[in-house]
Amino acid sequence: MNARRDNRNNRVSLFDGIEEGGIRASSVYSSSHEIDEHDNEQALDGLQDRVNLLKRLSGDINEEVDSHNRMLDRMGNDMDSSRGVLSGTMDKFKMVFETKSNQRMFTLVASFVVLFLIIYYLTR
Repeated sequence: MNARRDNRNNRVSLFDGIEEGGIRASSVYSSSHEIDEHDNEQALDGLQDRVNLLKRLSGDINEEVDSHNRMLDRMGNDMDSSRGVLSGTMDKFKMVFETKSNQRMFTLVASFVVLFLIIYYLTR
């Protein structure tokens, strides 16, 4: 949260002093309407600082995007493996329930009941 506030302050400071028409000149124009060399150097330094700030911000954004892409790839792979396990389990259930044999159904139900009773007695 604090990093977002710092980034917002950096963005605000980046565009501080820029008006719609361009960079605000801090000195009064001379009679020939030329900005003296000192003001040009100050404006150039200010622009260079803002370019460096933009470069750092874009690098941070790039790192964040790469991090999120890696995380999404891992989640996608996990979902694919879960889907494979789940579809295999569902196929087995379909095979058991599609079988018309009453003996297999009885064996399945009986094994669940026995398993439940064993777990019940072990946890008592």
